[in-house]
Parts: sequence; C-alpha cells; structure tokens
Amino acid sequence: MLLTVLIAYSVVLVAIGWWVGRRVRQSEDFFVGRRSLGPLLIFATFLAPNIGAGSTVGAAGFAYEQGLAAWWWNASAGIGSFVLAFWVGPRIWREARRLNLLTLGDLLEHRYGRAVRGVAATAVWLGTPFVLCAQLNGAARVLEIAGGVPHWAGCLIATTIIAAYFASGGLPAAARVNGIQLIVKLAGFALAAPLALMAAGGWAGVAAGNADRLSWLRGSSPSVGWPWLFLLGPAFFLSPGLIQKAYGARSERTLTIGVAANAAALIVFALLPVTIGLSERALDPHLAHRDLALPAMLARLSLPVGGLALAAVFSAELSAADAVLFMLGTSGARDLYQAFVRPAADDRQLLRAARIAALAGGALGYLLTFVYDLVGDALTIFYSIMVVTLFAPTLGALVAPGSGRWAALTAMLIGLGTFFAVQVGTPAHGFGWASAPFLGIVTSSAVFLAASVLRPAR
Repeated sequence: MLLTVLIAYSVVLVAIGWWVGRRVRQSEDFFVGRRSLGPLLIFATFLAPNIGAGSTVGAAGFAYEQGLAAWWWNASAGIGSFVLAFWVGPRIWREARRLNLLTLGDLLEHRYGRAVRGVAATAVWLGTPFVLCAQLNGAARVLEIAGGVPHWAGCLIATTIIAAYFASGGLPAAARVNGIQLIVKLAGFALAAPLALMAAGGWAGVAAGNADRLSWLRGSSPSVGWPWLFLLGPAFFLSPGLIQKAYGARSERTLTIGVAANAAALIVFALLPVTIGLSERALDPHLAHRDLALPAMLARLSLPVGGLALAAVFSAELSAADAVLFMLGTSGARDLYQAFVRPAADDRQLLRAARIAALAGGALGYLLTFVYDLVGDALTIFYSIMVVTLFAPTLGALVAPGSGRWAALTAMLIGLGTFFAVQVGTPAHGFGWASAPFLGIVTSSAVFLAASVLRPAR
C-alpha cells in the first residue's frame, strides 16, 4: 500500500515537471527561470534540495553512530546559507544581472579566463555525481522499507523519476515541484520526531541509550561536530547549483529574504533527524547499517505518520537529486559543451545539450550507487572536492580585484593536491579537527593571496 502511494506521488511530480516544461523554450528559461523567481519560490527551491539525503538519512545515521553532535551537519549548512543570503548572494546577483551570467563558470571565465572555467566545471563533474549517488541511495532505502524493493531497483526508479521531471523543465519545473516536496517533508518530520522520542521513552530513555554520545560539540570521531563548519558552511555559499539558483531571483531583496528564511529553517530542522537517530539508537543499538536508522524508526510508527514521514524522506532525496542534475546539466552544457566543444552553439542546441548532460549525469550517479552505499561518505567526497576547488577563486572574484588567472589556477590545483594528499596519507582522518578539506581550503587560500601579490592580474 505504501509503495503504491509513493509511486502515485512520483507520477504527480513528473506530470508537474512535464506541464511546466512545455513552456521552457529557451536556455534562459531552463537555466535561471528568466530571473523571475519571487521570495517564496526562492525559499522553496533552496530549502527543498538542501533537505536531502544528507540532511535526513545521513544526519540520522550520524546521530545513531556519533551522537548529538550530528546536529552540526544541517546547522553548518544553515550558517553557510546565511553567508550566501547577506554577502555572497547579493554580490553575485548584481554581477549576474549586469553581465547576463547563467552559470558560476560564466563568472569565473569573465574574471579569470576560460582555463579556470574549465577546471571548475571539471571539478563539478568529478564531485557532483557522488552527491547524486547519495540521494539515490537514500531514496532506495525508503523504497526498500516501503515495499521490499531491491537496492539497485530503488536507485533506478529514483533516477528515472528525477530525470523525467527535471529534464523537461529545468529550474522552473524544479522550483514548482520543490514547493510540493517541501510541504510533504516538513509535515512528515515535524510529526515523526516527537513520536520517535516518545517511542524511545522520552529524553530520559534517549539519554540512557546514548550516554556516551551526548556531546553537542564533538562526536566520537574528532572530525564530527563543529569541524563540519569548515566543510559544509562554505559548500552552501559556493555550490554552483545554489549560486545559479540565486541568479534566478527577481531582485536582491527577494534573494536575501528567501535564502535567509531557508538558512533559519535548516538550523531548526537540524534537531529533527538527530532526534530520530538518537531514539533509534536507544531502541536498537545493533543496526547493520547506520543509514537504516531513519527508515527503521519510521517503520516503527503508526501507518499514517510513518507513511507520511517515509514520503517526506523520499521527497527529500528527490528534491536534492534534481538540484544535482541542475548543476550537471547546466554546467555540462554551458561550461564544457559551449565553452570548449561548440562555441557557436545556438540557443536551441544549448538547451538540448543541457538536457542530455542532465540525463548523462543521472546515469553516472546511478552507476556510483554500486560503489558507495553510505550516504554520508558519498556526500563528504562531493563537498570536499567542490569546496577546496571553488573557495578561493569564487570569493576572490568578488573581493580581490588584483587577482588573476595564475592565482586562481594555482590555488585550485594546490588546494586539491593538499586535500588528496591528506585524505590518502592519514587516511581520511586528517590531523585531529583539522580535516583534509579544511587543510585544502587553507592551502588554497594562502596560495591565492600569495600569487595575487606576486603576479597580479594584467
């Protein structure tokens, strides 16, 4: 019964995407929604993808394994979103409006040249399929609980649904679909979290079952907790997909209101999956897989509430996955295809390339589900590659007019080199709270500043 409801719900989402997509005839429609999104649509199209597999299945799994410090996973994203709302976003929106930018790659090429655009787009395509993999894994867990669907089949079903509605209508379709998904997921988690707490015997029962996991600042692993600020905070004001959605706002004020509301909601929402994960740990400390913590608890609840909550998780994975296809489709078409393969491509060819790139990205994300089956692990790889690559050149484009192509390229390559060296050499643990992504950001920023002084832009 529950599986039938989820399938019917998915058909509705695809139908909405197809209906909106009928009016998408130009690349500007697909990429930035003609820069006409109001505060409510900005709020929905930011918050819905931000509450994805990592924010639900991943955060509950981290809470089950690491404890209360898992709150920082979503809270760090909220703090980064405030930076986007009040500082990075308005600056980039003004540049996008003035220069008719469609992607982050457009800004980087305008500021540093085509080579930097190419490196950034390559990094997006190296890292972004991992986050799509994470969303597909999360959706598959829901289908497994709801109807015993095998993992590979669940991932394939989720891939098909997302590709169908996103490829039809791009940003306009995603924004409308995200609004529906957001209502479902917020209602589901708002009901499920207090009921999960009651099922575990209230806070006293949760505390007794998690006695060694109640530190708010740090988890049992030194890199879990507040150190996530260095990884997830920048990711949520540098993500190419989020920046490009910011281009779609109809005004600076609209952008700030919508993104700031999304940031506040993320910080509050952070409590809900953590409560569920801790409650499941108190009831069953021997789950075979930490990512089963959320769906296992939801399966314990009464059918109406548990069903709504599972639909909320399923919505979370789908909305985050369409944001990934948004990054892959638009970056693949604009930053790789038009920039390097076919510079003379007309608008119709660019729109077709964006749809093909989105479908190709979906296929790649699906293949990765056979390699990575832990949501948090796949997301960490994505955030690390993206943040280390884009931190220095993106912020430098806004605040350091003396920097040039040499500074950007050197910073990107040395930052990535530092990240991979620490990741492989430690392995993956870093040095205490100084994780591999943090050290990559520090090295990249230092190199960027030094190169800007020694070899300023001509």
